[in-house]
Order: sequence, then C-alpha cells, then structure tokens
Amino acid sequence: MIQWYFVSPGTGNRVGPLDEDAAQAHAQRNPGDQCWREGLGGWQPVRAMPEFASAHTDMPPPVLPPIPGGAKPRGRSDEIDYRIVGNDMPFVEVELDPGESAIAEAGALMYKDASVQMDTVFGDGSSSGQGGGGFMGKLLSAGKRVLTGESLFTTMFTHQGTGKAKVAFAAPYPGTVLAMNLSEHGGRLICQKDSFLAGARGVSVGIHLQRKILTGLFGGEGFIMQKLEGDGWVFVHAGGTLVERELKAGERIDVDTGCVMAYHDTVSMDVQAVGGIKSMLFGGEGVFLATLTGPGKVWLQSLPFSRMAGRMLAAAPQAGGQNRGEGSVLGGLGRLLDGDNNF
Repeated sequence: MIQWYFVSPGTGNRVGPLDEDAAQAHAQRNPGDQCWREGLGGWQPVRAMPEFASAHTDMPPPVLPPIPGGAKPRGRSDEIDYRIVGNDMPFVEVELDPGESAIAEAGALMYKDASVQMDTVFGDGSSSGQGGGGFMGKLLSAGKRVLTGESLFTTMFTHQGTGKAKVAFAAPYPGTVLAMNLSEHGGRLICQKDSFLAGARGVSVGIHLQRKILTGLFGGEGFIMQKLEGDGWVFVHAGGTLVERELKAGERIDVDTGCVMAYHDTVSMDVQAVGGIKSMLFGGEGVFLATLTGPGKVWLQSLPFSRMAGRMLAAAPQAGGQNRGEGSVLGGLGRLLDGDNNF
C-alpha cells in the first residue's frame, strides 16, 4: 500500500503516513503543500503530482499582491550561481548579479571582487531588506545562532556594481562542501552544529531541539542542532568524505554518533546501545549508536571534526614535553638524529 507524507513549506508541519484516500483529502485541503512517497527522489509540490490532479483542478495558483518598491517577496532567497573547487580542502565560489547577496560565517571569506561590498549584520541576515523583523526579531535570530555554535553576527556580501561579481568561501578544515537547494528538500534541513558555511540571502539559520533526553545526551550532536530554512542555496561543510542515503518509510540505519551530518526533518533520530557489556567496553564505538529512521534523506560524514581533533590531541606532545608515537626508540637523543624535534 502506498503511503504519503506531506509538509507545509510555510510552517514546516508534517502529516503522514496517509493512505491514498486520506492523502487525496489532505491534498484537497492543502494544495500548497509538498508531498513524498516511496519512489520519489524528493519532496514534490502537490500541484505537480498527477495523483492529486482532481484536488486542485478548479483552484488557480495563488497570486501574491505586489510589494511596494519592487522588493523581493518575503521568504524568497536570492538566486545565486556557484561552483565548488577542490576536493580535500574545498571552497565554494558564488557568482552574484547586481543587487544579489550571499551570507557566510565570520572568517569564511577567501576572496571577493572589488564590487562586492562586505557588511556585518546582526543575526543571520534572512530578514535584511524586508523590514528586518524589528530589534527583538534580530535579537532572537542572533540568540539562536549562538546556541548552535555560530557567532552573533553574519557577514553579508552584496554585489553593488554592474555585470557579474564573485565571492568565495573556504572550508574550515579538511572535508567536503555540499551545495543544497532547500526548495528541493521541503524547505528545511536539520544539520550538525557549525556545518553552515554560506548561503543565499533569505536563508534562515535556526535551532532544532532534540526532545528525547537520551538522544540529546548520547546522540553525538547534543540537544541543539542547526535548522536551515528557506528556498535558496546553502553550502554546508562535512568532515572527510560525504555519503548520501535515502531511507524508505520505516527503514533504519545505525550510525556512529559523530558521523551524522544532516537529514530531512521527516527522518527520526534516536539512539540505541551498541550491544552487550563487552562491546561497550572494548568495541571502540562507545556506548550508543545513532539510529536514523525514514522516510527521507540523510548525509553522513566519514571524519567528524571531534574525531580528527582527538587524534591530533593524542599525537601532540604531552605534559612534560614528551612526544608519543613517532620518533626513535632512543627518545630525545634519537630525535636529534631523526629530525622529529620541538625546537
């Protein structure tokens, strides 16, 4: 039996699973929603699905009233072009038309054309140029960013010249930069903290709270994760190599707690014990594994930054100036010969 899932782009509310009759009724009441079933590559507009053609035959698409001054409709992101360069230490180069803007984390800039104006904004800049939402709205946006490990401020890069202009943002550590159009993912992605690198103006960087205590304590991501919302391009960074998996409804995958990079908000995240006491103590995988249950897509990283930092710390000189690992068995005298010195 086919099971349908629905999500409202405006509120993010999800409904499902629904059988065909219930799905038809939901599509009739909510023609602006997006839907998914097994076999679809991603979320699709209800209006575009032939299964629900009868649900909106007599309903023309909504016409938004014009905005004074020709401003961009609220909730619409700038339509930027981009290219990703490099493999191990990649960067993303964004191409802007006059008046377009990109936002990025503080310190992510690699280079920019002279016609690109750099400005620091409070919060994530998603409401810039659209009334701003007032001081309290900006303060709330900035507070959410702090909780997800980002800074209070976002840097905005706006093309104020003619023709095309470019600005590039570099990854903070070895890994992969992934470009994702939020409109193709239900308008929302749940990501690990610090994964957001850059995006189009209009993208919102918020918080996602883990409601289950065990998941928050042992899921590897804590109680607070990043929530990226909007309809434009975002660029997220993952450690090592990235793999994408699409889970069917009810399908589950068990993952090391640090390797979860992002997932659709239709995916349920939980934790489970790795096994018996022997596995917990000597298996080397910790006490818990993260479990991801579909439907939806998940993105997994092969080298979490915490794992890389742990290996670097273990290989660093320990207290008292002694090195571990590499070097001669003769100790300090041997390192005078083999070149592994600290002076």
